[in-house]
Amino acid sequence: MGSIWEYANPKKFIATTDRLLPWVSALALVALVGGLIWGFFFTPDDYKQGSTVKIIYLHVPSALMAINAWMMMLVASLIWIVRRHHVSALAARAAAPIGAVMTLIALITGAIWGQPMWGTWWEWDPRLTSFLILFLFYLGYMALWAAIENDDTAADLTSILCLVGSVFAILSRYAVNFWNQGLHQGSSVMRAGAMMGDTEERVSNVYAVPLFVCIAGFILLFIALVFLRTQTEIRARRMRALLARERMN
Repeated sequence: MGSIWEYANPKKFIATTDRLLPWVSALALVALVGGLIWGFFFTPDDYKQGSTVKIIYLHVPSALMAINAWMMMLVASLIWIVRRHHVSALAARAAAPIGAVMTLIALITGAIWGQPMWGTWWEWDPRLTSFLILFLFYLGYMALWAAIENDDTAADLTSILCLVGSVFAILSRYAVNFWNQGLHQGSSVMRAGAMMGDTEERVSNVYAVPLFVCIAGFILLFIALVFLRTQTEIRARRMRALLARERMN
């Protein structure tokens, strides 16, 4: 059995992801379409929130992926810092726009959900504020990559930025636990009590099952897009290297 570091080889990475991409993409499509149709059209209105509750099928998966995309970038950045594998740096770069879109979706759907529940589109709640800062870090990360011509220097600086931004990724996930005065409710899906079947913590299965399908779809979509975008980044890096050689000659 080969080492996982084999996939740090660009050719090996592209060959492997080329085989996986059609399957991951197909599964993502099935899970997303099936989960969203199930959630929006075949679940009842909530007795308190009415039909507004159905926004969880977009809000919760996108918020989850917004945080986890940054954590994936953190891992990839650490690999770059320690082992200097270019594929890991390019994978982090590839994931950033996807994570930024997920964060934006979470912010917009959160505002749509919050307006009828809280009576306001926005509140400087600890979780909402940390999510907004996380979105700004995504924008800063992408801008830093674009501003530096040398790929290795850009990878070094963006990796440091990723380490700093991870503080806000963690705060986005656990802000409700740190500050009890916020408007945002605690987790009722991924929380330990909810997972163990505590009826006071748990989302009803009527909503939870299609929600988990949607979450699976978002995860698979993220993986497929990272595969595709990383391949594009590898090829773009090769093209830049070839053009640089031609200029020198």
